[in-house]
Amino acid sequence: MGSKKLSNNALLRATLAPMVITVSLRQPHQSTPLQKWTFENEPIIRIGRAVDNHVVLHSSVVSRHHVEIRHIASYWQVINFGNNGTYLNGELITTIPVVDGMIVALATSGPQLQINLGDTAQKPRQKTVSSQHPASQENQAKERDTYLQKPKFSSESFL
Repeated sequence: MGSKKLSNNALLRATLAPMVITVSLRQPHQSTPLQKWTFENEPIIRIGRAVDNHVVLHSSVVSRHHVEIRHIASYWQVINFGNNGTYLNGELITTIPVVDGMIVALATSGPQLQINLGDTAQKPRQKTVSSQHPASQENQAKERDTYLQKPKFSSESFL
């Protein structure tokens, strides 16, 4: 577990974890996720750069098998395997119980993942309207695509 201990209340919430879990790819300071993955009755969720993960993120700071979220007995747990670390509130973690709504970062500058448990994973969130310049929105779309898309190669590009 990280250097800070969870409160008894947070630990109690973690121990009552249902088998439905949603992982959302987030951008800092944005309320709308870039992508969501919902898992039901899946005891281990693997996240990383390799294609054999449940959640595949294409970022150079994400390890091939970076992190796992495991359902153990009656709670979920985040386990770091990444070379660049996994962070909760800026602190490096190795293993920590999942608390509904927590956000972990894969590496200090990598993608942020929000973890929601059970019913809270399905609740619609209030959508915020962005007043950003269109060029800024285009840059956000490019950043999202960096995490989500595989490189595309065609036979023509090698000729």
